[in-house]
Amino acid sequence: MMRNVLVTGGAGFIGSNFIRHLLKVEPALKIINLDALTYAGSLENIKDLPDPGRHLFVQGDICDHDQVEKLLQQHQVDTIVHFAAETHVDRSIKDPGAFIQTNVQGTLSLLEAARKVGLQHTPGPGRSLRFHHISTDEVYGSLSPIEPPFSEESPYAPRSPYSASKAASDHLVRAYFHTYALPVTISNCSNNYGPYQFPEKLIPLTVLNALHGRSLPVYGDGMQIRDWLFVEDHCQAIYRILEHGKPGETYNIGGNNQPTNMEIVQSICLLLDELQPGTQPYAELIKHVADRPGHDRRYAMNIDKIRSTLDWQPQHDLVSGLRTTIRWYLENPQWLQAIENQPGYKQWLGKNYPEIGEN
Repeated sequence: MMRNVLVTGGAGFIGSNFIRHLLKVEPALKIINLDALTYAGSLENIKDLPDPGRHLFVQGDICDHDQVEKLLQQHQVDTIVHFAAETHVDRSIKDPGAFIQTNVQGTLSLLEAARKVGLQHTPGPGRSLRFHHISTDEVYGSLSPIEPPFSEESPYAPRSPYSASKAASDHLVRAYFHTYALPVTISNCSNNYGPYQFPEKLIPLTVLNALHGRSLPVYGDGMQIRDWLFVEDHCQAIYRILEHGKPGETYNIGGNNQPTNMEIVQSICLLLDELQPGTQPYAELIKHVADRPGHDRRYAMNIDKIRSTLDWQPQHDLVSGLRTTIRWYLENPQWLQAIENQPGYKQWLGKNYPEIGEN
């Protein structure tokens, strides 16, 4: 039973959505939200929380072992849900060291604090402190067009500094289960989308650029295939794992659909044509740019395990999820403006997509 939950990265996209979900479904628990507020984390994401009196925000770095340990002790934390991570592949290509620091060293710091605080007095698998680690389908590498979707038994084959850092953190989490009997679970999720997503990822970047009349960048031929998961479905899956997941187990979470990137961009354009028509069809802004180095061609997730053992499956199809997402961005221009005004965002955009410019 969860009473005091430490959520790392709770001012980020998925973390802030999960906090909202948890406050709605658990009427008594307290959430301690630890976030360093780097570029992708924002206090804008945790405004207007349901029942905010049960949420405590703490600005800090997961690599600060002493601070993490103090929080676990001070608030008698019984559950850690670990979202905090560097997640953007493009950034990992330009600065891999930051990804190793946060995703590997940061996860190690959390595991050590959990081991020290949670196991020093009552060792063994019966200990109530729970550690859930959020990971990615990218640790499995890339699929050919004819290969079956990734399962929990698929071998790891990361192909970018980002996915390599997440693979390393997954291995650390499993090691702490087997070596120290720390009760852990891991979820490997597919590409998330939804409200509050920082506009460096495909869907919010496409929406933001379209609304400004800028070119819509598509890597290479745009035929890369991803499994897209609406963030609310992801939050429900995590909650189900926390309720009924078995310690030591891994669960794949996917949206059960695999469109190409070009199909995603075209779908966004059609929805914007309907919801906020411009002077020209938004699809005319699509521009192919040089492909990303080492760009994985296809991801697909087999969700049979979580469906059969925890009775979870996604509730949103891609069309309804995209419509909800785009409506949210259209209805929250102040959020988009605040993100655009962050120091370095426009410079990052120009550095990563120099071909785009302003139309």
